[in-house]
Amino acid sequence: IVIYTRELLAPVMFAGSFASILPLAAVGALVLSFLRVSSTTNTVTETAASDARPLAEIVTQPRFVAALFCTVGSYALMSFVMTGAPLAMVGCGLSEDDATLGISWHVMAMFGPSFFTGSLIHRFGAERILATGLVLLVGCATVALSGLHLWQFWTALILLGLGWNFGFIGATAMVATSYRPSEKSKVQGFHDFVLFGSVAFSSLMSGAIYNAWGWTMLNWVVFPVVALCFVALGTLRMVGPRGR
Repeated sequence: IVIYTRELLAPVMFAGSFASILPLAAVGALVLSFLRVSSTTNTVTETAASDARPLAEIVTQPRFVAALFCTVGSYALMSFVMTGAPLAMVGCGLSEDDATLGISWHVMAMFGPSFFTGSLIHRFGAERILATGLVLLVGCATVALSGLHLWQFWTALILLGLGWNFGFIGATAMVATSYRPSEKSKVQGFHDFVLFGSVAFSSLMSGAIYNAWGWTMLNWVVFPVVALCFVALGTLRMVGPRGR
């Protein structure tokens, strides 16, 4: 859609692409209007609200701290590299169509595996799937640093999407095991506030770092962040999960 609409409102480039969001959102709303959620009774007895622990006690658990660190790390890195990738592709002489298709493959890699990521977590455990995602993020940076050809950009973006899927979903599965049902709302609220605040900051910094030091520096940043995530996982393994 971006490819076919970017010159629709010329001379303002890409204004047509933003305008195309309106009918897409309308179609999405129409589809969702047919969704009917069954009102089944939850047979699981939830902990009484009076038994909920203070937020400070929950978010200082080793398992929650490690999980939060990894959700922020995996999501922020994905946003950080993804934001700079199309700028780098066009800056290296590739076409805007190439950059658009690269992001398309990236988004497919982000969400396509979700059909079976949950099953993999159930079989191998959230920590192993998370670790796999972190390794894929390292693979993304390694490929991106190996050259500036089209296949290297696209391969890096696909690995970035896969790494985000396994890393982020694995980490959020760990978050979900760190609180009781009665604590869910406040813990998820705290988690999402920290997470998306960090993601917004990483998106802003991506453009600044690309402008100052280029595409290479964007990818070098991946390694220390992933290393810190592995340190968090290793520390959790040593001290014990101490979940809910």
